[in-house]
Amino acid sequence: MTTSWRPALFLTVVACAVTACEPAASPLSGEVLADSSPAGFLMGVWHGFTIMFTFIVSLFTDSVGVYEVHNTGWPYNLGYLFGVMVFFSGSGGAAGSARRS
Repeated sequence: MTTSWRPALFLTVVACAVTACEPAASPLSGEVLADSSPAGFLMGVWHGFTIMFTFIVSLFTDSVGVYEVHNTGWPYNLGYLFGVMVFFSGSGGAAGSARRS
């Protein structure tokens, strides 16, 4: 029996993940609004984690940047750095086990 549904399921999950990470232009760029809160630590983690998707979109449009300009300062920067490190860390466990054997 063949499992032809697995590639379709995989492509569906990947398509949903990529479209969920689609960045949007910031209406707060360049101005501070009293009725909106700046991006904090958790938003920094999210922006850091989706950096590659945002970077690719920013190559084709001027209205999208890879960094939120309306942020809380060091908490956002810490979250951004943490998100980037998580995204680019990969699977360190697999590399470590390959060296041990």
